[in-house]
Amino acid sequence: MTTTSGTDVDDDAFDADDDRYDTLVLPSDVQKVIDQILPSTDEIDRVDFNPVDYINQLFPTEQSLANIDEVIGSVKSKIRSLDSDIRLTIRGHSDTEIDEHKALEEAQNSILLLFQQMREIKDKADKSEEMVKEITRDIKQLDVAKKNLTTSITTLNHLQMLIEGIDKIEVAIKKKSYGDIAYLLHPVISVLEHFQPYINIPQIQELSTNVKELTAQIIVQVRKECEDAFNGPNAKNFTPNQHFSDVCKIIDVIDPRLRLEVINWFLKTHLSEYTILFQESQELAWLDKIDRRYAWLKRALVEYDEKYSRIFPVHWEMAERLTVEFCRITRRELANIMLKRKNEIDVKLLRFAIEKTVGFETIVEKRFQGNTLDHANNSITSHLNVKVINTNGNDDLNLTTNLKPKSSPFPGIISQCFEDHLDIYIAELDRSLSDQIQKFVDEHKKDGYPKFEGGEDTSNVLPTSADLFVYFRNCLVQCSKLSTGQPLLLLVQTFQKHLREYANRILTANLPKTNTTASSLVGTATIFIQNLPNIPSMLKEGETIAKLNESEICRSCSVLCTAEYCVETIQQLEDKMKEKITKSLIDKISFESERNIFKAIIAESIQILIQDLENACEPALTAMTKLSWQTIETVGDQSLYVTTIINHLKTIVPIIRNHLGSSRKYFIQFCTTFVDSFIKKFINHLYRCKPINMIGAEQLLLDTHSLKTVLLDLPSINLTVSRKPPQNFTKIVLKNMTRAEMILKVVLTPHDSPRQFVKNYLQLMNNDGDISSFQKILEMKGIRRPEQAHLIERLKKEHAAIIASHQQQIQQQ
Repeated sequence: MTTTSGTDVDDDAFDADDDRYDTLVLPSDVQKVIDQILPSTDEIDRVDFNPVDYINQLFPTEQSLANIDEVIGSVKSKIRSLDSDIRLTIRGHSDTEIDEHKALEEAQNSILLLFQQMREIKDKADKSEEMVKEITRDIKQLDVAKKNLTTSITTLNHLQMLIEGIDKIEVAIKKKSYGDIAYLLHPVISVLEHFQPYINIPQIQELSTNVKELTAQIIVQVRKECEDAFNGPNAKNFTPNQHFSDVCKIIDVIDPRLRLEVINWFLKTHLSEYTILFQESQELAWLDKIDRRYAWLKRALVEYDEKYSRIFPVHWEMAERLTVEFCRITRRELANIMLKRKNEIDVKLLRFAIEKTVGFETIVEKRFQGNTLDHANNSITSHLNVKVINTNGNDDLNLTTNLKPKSSPFPGIISQCFEDHLDIYIAELDRSLSDQIQKFVDEHKKDGYPKFEGGEDTSNVLPTSADLFVYFRNCLVQCSKLSTGQPLLLLVQTFQKHLREYANRILTANLPKTNTTASSLVGTATIFIQNLPNIPSMLKEGETIAKLNESEICRSCSVLCTAEYCVETIQQLEDKMKEKITKSLIDKISFESERNIFKAIIAESIQILIQDLENACEPALTAMTKLSWQTIETVGDQSLYVTTIINHLKTIVPIIRNHLGSSRKYFIQFCTTFVDSFIKKFINHLYRCKPINMIGAEQLLLDTHSLKTVLLDLPSINLTVSRKPPQNFTKIVLKNMTRAEMILKVVLTPHDSPRQFVKNYLQLMNNDGDISSFQKILEMKGIRRPEQAHLIERLKKEHAAIIASHQQQIQQQ
């Protein structure tokens, strides 16, 4: 052993029993804190350090052992560095140990001194608090004395006011000076309320009794004044004056019930003429003279403003009460007379009566707030549980009503009486809508579909659909003003009927008729091909065999866009009707069936466009199956049938895209549905290309790739600026066209080794074990039936093994 210093030891000396080389295991929380304070990425510093793994990491191969001396030297150097750091740290702590003890002792002495100072401060604070309590106690006593003195002075003032007021009222009663009584009575009653806590005091009780006696005496005199004014011998010659105005002021203070009686007397007196003039037996009572009723009220209100508005307190709102009572009498009388003469009502008369009534209600709504119809906000009746009896003894005319507060209660206050007869009005709307639909039909027959320029910023929606819904909205607005109940349900049924008519007579009737199906076109193409000497002569460059012309395609797109507009607008119409109708009837409103009709038209329009495009491509696909793929010797550019299909797509799809500019989602749906259907049809025709040699399979693979490239860009075909198609569309094209490519790659796969061929098939076809598809591919390769049986059995075994392995993996997971 070689010593380098008093404590240094040679690095090469290693004693296995030395405690220094034992593994030090720290608690997990301690280790976590150390990792936070001293983060390290060194493998040796890890808690789960494994020497064997670490050495294997340093020397992964035998060749790496050539650097063992360098690694050992590096480790020894690191050990020496750590030992040096440890020694320096230990020496540093030994030098500062004495200073640390001294500092700790000084800190303890400082804490003790601070604690003593805090105790002295607390003692002084307690003494200050006691002193403040003594001061505030004296202040509170002075405040109580001041409050009692103020209350005494106030009570004495009130008592003086009460005594003086009673004396003045007694004098005024004797003189029948109602102006003075009205001026004095309210303050006296208010002051008396302040003495309710002292009512058991004899003197206060005596004053209260005096006030009650005076009030009763005043009520008797006032009632007599009112009876003389409204029911006395000179009632017809009654002239408003200040004397009666003072009487009303007194009534307003002392007796709410008497106030209601006065209101009733006034209403009965002023409406008696109206009830006589417009009773059922009179000619003026019928609907054709209904405007005379409203003219009478206008004159009555003018008379009220000139003669009576100054004698009644403003908050009695007598003009509004007069109007409300008039409306209720009118509603009741109209309902009775219409019930008795129902057979005489026609649409013209009913419409006239409704228009005049709604116009009158609008005028009334602008003038009055409707406070007398809202019991909660009525200052006259809000504190009473009594009803104001109407002029005819019918409770229907109560001033306290069960009507719910509205922004204005006047719309419908009279016109609701027409609700039971609105079936006549709805029937007329039904006839009018039928005429409108017929007009639309005639317009389309005469002028055809409007010319459409196309583009995303313009709409291909038929103008007649907008006209129809505008008409619907107008009908709804008119009917909702008259009723929010059952008549609106009749209107719903009318709308539903004419929406179905519009769908059938305008949209469905104008869809192009596609009697020629794809299968019939296939047969025609086959016959056509057989009569030609060779295939290329059948399909010429740029040839188009679409059944629909551009006008028919435009019409199909227009029907689609219109149906989409109808679906959206029907939902808005339904929401609007649910806002208007009574809440209890909301659940009975549903236009779901009508929406489904227009959705079906959308689907039918898309299907017509898809069928037309498929029919255009069908002869080219048939031509593909008639080519002799077994005799092809070289791979060239894409085949003519592919060029023909692409030309069809470039011709038809831009037209459809242009006319569905405002309905992009349905254009994408058209593209997605078409490619899904077309690629499956392409694969079916691919199976019919048999037998195929290797060169023919390569040519088909090239053709398939060309088609895939075009189909991926189908939504943006022929556009200068291409737009990325939706992911779902791209996914469908890639999935289906990749299958077509894999079929051809299987055809290109040698089948010398049946097992390897089957494995390649399953790998390329994504483990598809369908026997039918496999057999079709074997026929494309030209393999005979006897050889096919062996390969099919091999496919069954390999596919069963794959399924078993997959199930085993699932169970293990």
